[in-house]
Amino acid sequence: MDNANRDHLANERTFLAYLRTALAFIAFGFVVARFSLFVREFSTIAHVRIAAGGNASVILGAAIALFGVLVGAYGAGRYITMHAAIVRRHDAPLSGWTAAVAGIAVAAIGVVVAVAVLSVR
Repeated sequence: MDNANRDHLANERTFLAYLRTALAFIAFGFVVARFSLFVREFSTIAHVRIAAGGNASVILGAAIALFGVLVGAYGAGRYITMHAAIVRRHDAPLSGWTAAVAGIAVAAIGVVVAVAVLSVR
């Protein structure tokens, strides 16, 4: 197998990793969005009044799911860019700004989820 074929296969594996990550964010967003429903049901069953944050978990869950959609779209764009670069035998490195923005976005989601989880107590 020559290097071009290996590069194409690596590009496809990377694209599939983007898709898995996107699906994980979307699923996690769904779980977070449904958390308020779980809290309401639990409080009814346990006969306990739990102060729920209203629509906060729905909004946060939708934002996380939307981030997953963006990750999937970015992965598709990156796959297309890399495929063209492999065919032309050029490099297409990830820009530092793209990596920084992605890292900050994931860190921000982590902080918001942590704050939301801690505020439920």
